[in-house]
Amino acid sequence: MPGEAVPSLPDFSSLQRGRFRYLPVAPGRMEFALEVRRAILASRPDVVAVELPATLEDLYLKALDRLPQISVIFYNGVEYNTGEDTVYVPVEPADPFVEAIRTAREIGAQVVFADPDSTERPHIPDTYPDTYALTSISFDQYVEAYRVYPQARTPEIEQFAEGVAWKLQGADPFANVLVVISLNLLDPVLDAMERPQSEPRRRRRSDLQLVNPHPDCLGEITVEYPFLQERYERARPETTCPDRRRVQMELLREAEGAYEVNTGDRLQAWQRRLLARYSRNLALINQDLTASLYDITISARSIVDENYAWDVWETASGYSAQQSETDIETVNIAGEEVWLNTRRLRLRRRLPSTKRRMGSFGLRKRKKEKVPGEWAAELNGNSICSYPPEDIVIEDFGRFLKKKGKSMLSEERATIEPFSSSLLDGIDLRETIRNWHEGKIFVRNMQKIHGEVGSVIVIFDDDRDGRYDYMTTWLGEHQNESDMAFYSTQPFEHLVGPGIGRAEYGGFLMSLPARRMYDVWADPDYDFAETKGERLLLAGMDYSIQKYVVYVAAKPPRSVFRNIAARFGRTIVYIPMGQLSPVTMKKLRVVHVLDGYDKRNNAKEFIW
Repeated sequence: MPGEAVPSLPDFSSLQRGRFRYLPVAPGRMEFALEVRRAILASRPDVVAVELPATLEDLYLKALDRLPQISVIFYNGVEYNTGEDTVYVPVEPADPFVEAIRTAREIGAQVVFADPDSTERPHIPDTYPDTYALTSISFDQYVEAYRVYPQARTPEIEQFAEGVAWKLQGADPFANVLVVISLNLLDPVLDAMERPQSEPRRRRRSDLQLVNPHPDCLGEITVEYPFLQERYERARPETTCPDRRRVQMELLREAEGAYEVNTGDRLQAWQRRLLARYSRNLALINQDLTASLYDITISARSIVDENYAWDVWETASGYSAQQSETDIETVNIAGEEVWLNTRRLRLRRRLPSTKRRMGSFGLRKRKKEKVPGEWAAELNGNSICSYPPEDIVIEDFGRFLKKKGKSMLSEERATIEPFSSSLLDGIDLRETIRNWHEGKIFVRNMQKIHGEVGSVIVIFDDDRDGRYDYMTTWLGEHQNESDMAFYSTQPFEHLVGPGIGRAEYGGFLMSLPARRMYDVWADPDYDFAETKGERLLLAGMDYSIQKYVVYVAAKPPRSVFRNIAARFGRTIVYIPMGQLSPVTMKKLRVVHVLDGYDKRNNAKEFIW
């Protein structure tokens, strides 16, 4: 009829269905825990229903009373205690269901455990987008993007959803109900709520137990690593959420401090950059926006060493609120007992131990000062020299860098062309496969590089904070030994023998032929340099009699140095520090300075 109002259709995309408001979450994820807390405080519902088994209600509430300490509920996985696998349920602060109950109790709302526990919960793959996306998009956008591609349903999922719907339909009919439910069960439950459900057969459990997990195992059994959960617990009263990336940076900084205390080594800027890049790439491989604890630890082991990876894991697993002795039983639980398809990571700490320091009675022990200041008394300051075995090592490394620099230039100038009459420098498999549809074979033509490398500069640290304040230049002692200029820590502040100092390179320059180099550090021609590394680069180009100069550092030189090199008739070959072995670079950073040639006679007894 004209003028007759058309009844509006229900909006099935809305999460508000009558007196029920549905709040779908990704279980165990911190960002959703904050969304739950904000929603409950904003709407203040009469009833908060959570997708948790009703049989666990009593122990769950006891576990919540223990927060911020983390608890674990465990029971047999099948009915009537047939001795099947045990189910472990961690109760952790950053879980959305835990947060829902905590906040509901704060506002005085009734809590309903909406899973009647009539069947075993179906195992549904957790294919959620990274929850860090909630820092860039809204909650509604995240849920909508997930629901566009629903997961396949099984009879087990339908049966489980019907049990949850029956429990919700029995809630207070006059109350506003907020339902906190897993994203992958949202639509099956919404469909089940459209029809009345019959009461399912409910089980009884007599094997439930609440235990206190040992602090050492928290990193394996929690969804979010404990370091992050502790930051969430601190920010929770202000209803704010820690930024995962900032927490990751804080974690790496704290682990770096522990690493320096435990080993005496320090991370360099290039290692920190590679850590960030490598962990980001691992996250992208897993289709995540942020790295997991496993990825962070793998990155630490790959970029630095296993000692640092161990400190990262230990720091990430630390949770100050957790106690090893409480009023309930404390157990140490392995990750594979809680989760399916766990990944193993083996770390071998290489720290000096008492047993390793014990030698046989036939070996002489390392000498020590009989009285404090004995070794310092051997210093006279008339001359300094190097330790010959270290000279051999660093000269070999310089020759390696020269070869690597030339090979990089050759690679840059290589051309790829279709095979005609000669294989040239070999088949290029990548290009051949890429153009397989053309039916052609492609070969590489490596261009011969004319010229040699005259100087090698290695910069470990630009030293903008002035830590490396010992600067010197010494000449090669024979035709095969390079002239060398370097800056380092003060060697004679760390004496390891009579007149023998131990230091750490900040950077060095090596140039052949020998016995040509003046004092680089006092030469006014290089005052243009802004850092010690730039001064060495200028000197390297100035003293090089060959066309190429190899420069190794975490960052390439400023663009102005390309122009300066052209005026010298030189070409700078930049090798990123990250392309070289961290273990080798760590060994090369140690330098010993002897206070006179006479100290070489017994230096091997003190240098390690």
